[in-house]
Amino acid sequence: MLDEGGSDDFHRRPEPPSTAIDTTTPRVLTILSYVLEKLVARNDQLMLDHHDNGLASNGGEVGAVLGKNFNAFHGVRAPSISIPKYLERLYKYTNCSPSCFVVGYVYIDRLGHKYPDSLLVSLNVHRLLVTCVMVASKMLDDAHYNNAFYARVGGVTNAELNKLELELLFLLDFGVNVSSRVFESYCQYLEKEMLSNGPSLKIERPVINSSSTVDDATEISVEDTQTSSPSQLPD
Repeated sequence: MLDEGGSDDFHRRPEPPSTAIDTTTPRVLTILSYVLEKLVARNDQLMLDHHDNGLASNGGEVGAVLGKNFNAFHGVRAPSISIPKYLERLYKYTNCSPSCFVVGYVYIDRLGHKYPDSLLVSLNVHRLLVTCVMVASKMLDDAHYNNAFYARVGGVTNAELNKLELELLFLLDFGVNVSSRVFESYCQYLEKEMLSNGPSLKIERPVINSSSTVDDATEISVEDTQTSSPSQLPD
């Protein structure tokens, strides 16, 4: 379990029901794991650099370095489960569609653009992932598990996940709709990131309802491959 101390007890608690589990890992998980691990490693190093430069000498100042907007998602220590294994676990047991992981990344990226002083780091990435994927599944999938089940799979309590869901929605100003155009641009961005540093993989394209009234403010800057996420462009 991802308790306040940052530890986990996935190996001690019973697994969720495994009926009709798809054991094939979607390519999007491989790509997203690569992108997120690179981003988290960079941000973790930034935190260490702040410490080395004497900019954060105690725990109280670490929060200032991280920014305060993601405080609800922070653990004291990083969970032992890796990002790839955590994403695989979410997919394996929740049976959510692969597109939920792309949309979950869109949410994380929107947070990054809206709160640039708050970093995605090993202390908060797991809680942000389970919350974003759960909200995405509610937006995209006709059938999805409830918060209690996602909490069990994600290693947090039901009460905490309920709180994190509300926190995420307010941080995003309830901007959780993603158009087909934005979705496709993020798929292309993730594929390009993978291609520039690893094997070429293509994300499975789901059906996204393009007729929905959505916010298209988030777009990809294909020239900016050094940043961790797409830049924001006006409509």
